[in-house]
Amino acid sequence: MNTLKIAALLIGATLAGASMLAGAHTEEFFDSRESAHGGQTRMAGPYHLELVAKDKEIVLYVMDHADRDLSTDGGGGKATVQIGKAGNKASVKLEPAGSNMLKATGDFKVTPETVVTVFVELPGQEVTAARFIPLKPAAKTARKAGDAKPRAEDQGGHHHHM
Repeated sequence: MNTLKIAALLIGATLAGASMLAGAHTEEFFDSRESAHGGQTRMAGPYHLELVAKDKEIVLYVMDHADRDLSTDGGGGKATVQIGKAGNKASVKLEPAGSNMLKATGDFKVTPETVVTVFVELPGQEVTAARFIPLKPAAKTARKAGDAKPRAEDQGGHHHHM
């Protein structure tokens, strides 16, 4: 009976830890912090993927959950670049290019409406996918300090001094 209780506790603790980890890696989380190469970062399976996109070129940086570079040797994938919901679509091949990079070139433009979906496969790993909007405007929560709403106590409200 005791081993069952211990196993249940361990599984519970593992699940709680996993959900906390997953919760910390939302799009809002990544969008609220600076990416290492100035791109947009997303979580995909065991990876953090950072996409840096410009007209005719995509560079995808592959890291683990601690943001340590992962080798892309022997890996690859594809990226689908689409402008808007009904816009032009281009599919390009991602190939290793440097220690933790996959790169693709093609005939496409990057606009604020561009959506890039990547599929990545590294040796011994399952294929993972992530969706990016590389020129997405910064999240409204990441306001500059001067734009912050004043707190109630700063608005000349009632002050109680004891």
